[in-house]
Amino acid sequence: MIRKSPARRLAPGPERDRVAAELKAKYEAGASIRALTQETGRSYGGVYRLLTDAGAALRSRGGATQGGSAP
Repeated sequence: MIRKSPARRLAPGPERDRVAAELKAKYEAGASIRALTQETGRSYGGVYRLLTDAGAALRSRGGATQGGSAP
């Protein structure tokens, strides 16, 4: 049986603001949300929420696109 670690919910306040600001800086420097989840041990939704609360301009989804290459 796989046990999940306890939730790491941050209560509103200076600690939450500090974590959100750090995540925002890393995200704006090019880190993906998935990379930030692995680095911090937080869920995708938790990182996403902290980024949006910090006012980060979220990038559109990336990855390979279908279709031919431009000449």
